[in-house]
Amino acid sequence: MYIYPNNLKAKPTLWLWALRDVAVIGVCLVLSVLALVELRLVPPLIGTVLYAFLSIRLEDASILDFLRYAMCFLFLKQQYYEWKENET
Repeated sequence: MYIYPNNLKAKPTLWLWALRDVAVIGVCLVLSVLALVELRLVPPLIGTVLYAFLSIRLEDASILDFLRYAMCFLFLKQQYYEWKENET
């Protein structure tokens, strides 16, 4: 079931995820199961489950979005500060 808002500006969702996240989770899940069966590697499956949990959207926000914004603010983008004297 697709839930699409009336204003048609929000991202389309499927259950608790955006459609892009559903596609990423599906592809990663298939690859993780193949890695688990063929190579007996568990970390790809753990990474997929962690991504699925972090990308759950409630009220158009997710934990993954918050972590992305925090990383950009703290480490990836230069902050610009301008100091002025009081002109009184």
